[in-house]
Amino acid sequence: MNNKRTQTFLQLGLFVGILIFLNILGNYFYTYLDLTEEKRFTLTKPTRQMLQSLDDVVYVQVILDGKFPAGFKHLQNSVRELLEDFRSESNVIAYQFDDPNQGDMKTINARREQLAKDGIRPINLRVEDVEGVDETLIFPYAIFTYKGRTAIVNFLEASRPGIPQEVTLNNSVSLLEYKFANAIQKLQGNHKPSIAFLEGHGELFPLQVLDFERNLRQYYNTYHFRLDTVMQLPAKEVDILLVAQPKSPFSEQDKFKIDQYLMNGGKVLWLIDKLNVNIDSVNNQRGYVPFPFPLELDNLWFKYGIRIDDNLVLDLECSPIPLKVGEVGGQPQFRLFPFFYHPVVAPKTEHPTVKSLDRIDLFFPSSIDTTVRVKTPMQKTVLLSSSQRSRVQLTPTTLDFEILREKPKPELFNQPFQPIAVLYDGIFPSAYENRVTPSMMDGLQQLGLSFKAESIPTKMIVVADGDIIRNDVRVDEAGKPYPLPLGQNPFDRYTYANKDFLLNAIEFLLDENGIIEARSKDVKLRLLNETRATAEQNKWQIINLVLPLVFLVIFGLIFRWTRKRRFA
Repeated sequence: MNNKRTQTFLQLGLFVGILIFLNILGNYFYTYLDLTEEKRFTLTKPTRQMLQSLDDVVYVQVILDGKFPAGFKHLQNSVRELLEDFRSESNVIAYQFDDPNQGDMKTINARREQLAKDGIRPINLRVEDVEGVDETLIFPYAIFTYKGRTAIVNFLEASRPGIPQEVTLNNSVSLLEYKFANAIQKLQGNHKPSIAFLEGHGELFPLQVLDFERNLRQYYNTYHFRLDTVMQLPAKEVDILLVAQPKSPFSEQDKFKIDQYLMNGGKVLWLIDKLNVNIDSVNNQRGYVPFPFPLELDNLWFKYGIRIDDNLVLDLECSPIPLKVGEVGGQPQFRLFPFFYHPVVAPKTEHPTVKSLDRIDLFFPSSIDTTVRVKTPMQKTVLLSSSQRSRVQLTPTTLDFEILREKPKPELFNQPFQPIAVLYDGIFPSAYENRVTPSMMDGLQQLGLSFKAESIPTKMIVVADGDIIRNDVRVDEAGKPYPLPLGQNPFDRYTYANKDFLLNAIEFLLDENGIIEARSKDVKLRLLNETRATAEQNKWQIINLVLPLVFLVIFGLIFRWTRKRRFA
């Protein structure tokens, strides 16, 4: 009897010792098994490599603590889980959650003022429960600090009209890894990439692109320059050349500089209006006939596999414009009408540049022909296209507002998915192969350079609408002009995702480490079937309440019978 008792205590002690040993071991080695279909808890390889390369502490302050409804609680827990995953890859990740609504009103207001100075704006969360409606301000932001540098990340995606809150929160969870990894990578880099806004060909004025440029300046060097002021365009100094709505011809010298810039690995973001047309030209001249801008770029683009058609894309999914419908008391009365020449396009691909983006507002765009072939290996990816109910209008044609007097005929909008923004990725052939002039060659030799007939692997993005980057400009009471937010439609007051698309395009062109791969992660939203749940409510209540008791009774009877048989 004593031997059995001793053996029992030894087994118990051994079991406890093993548990203690495993817990100690678990403090040094962290692992998990991701059994989800979409691998939502598995970091992408570029993210892991970036985290493992950190050589100093990354401190993360998450301003999202407190009590929230289930959806926001899920977002809060997802942020905490992701930061734990980051810590499993790098022990220099430190974080804490703060509640900005904690304390007396004086402390809360002072904290909110400081957050506002840092560009951190709250959202008003409205929660309905049995006790009524409760409203509170929440700050879904994370502040990253690394080697004295700071990055602020808004990890809550903007809500869209008609989109349930659950979908918006799920999209936010899907993009957490990308946003956090991207912030750390930007803080980690010692070199700020340079983005050059081209001038000298009637491009948009600096004030018309100021809102977008302000967003770039936190992580990039930006400047405006003319090609005729430089001998060459060095790819090592200009990371991206941004061409925003040119209107006048490019000289051969300018085109040659762009060509050799591209051959040496430069990247270009073309934002092009092929036709000279805008809402004011149609409004001021009845029967306006748009004509192509004389850019003299077609031969250059064609060698790269690019062709922007001389047409206009019309879409039934479009933004409105105001038209006068009468007068009341001598005052003109206006009403908003959908204007088919202003398509509102929703991304239809899972490419990381456009995944989970809201709709993008375009103005008189053209279509891009993606069938042009080149002799070098190149991949073309359509990033933005018109809806299923769209068509093209060839030029020359007459434009006026008479098209709005009658209801549109859907059967005429039978040319769906017209490409409007295309990514070109690969090796580009030079447009000047076998036709370099002596003056061009002399210019290269003076700089100690040689002509390149083929590029190293690089990328370009072409958008057949220059207005995609243009912000409207207003004048304040003092007569000083100021820009409106990019993407804010002045007629329906809705802010579209133009800015987000362009920022993603810049980041994709510059991303050499593949961090943007994390934008492709898809966390599936498995919503409860509320109709079925309501219809089968009693059934599942009985199952959840009675079935555990039945199993407990059966287990008790079996246990008693076994014990009685063993010790009787």
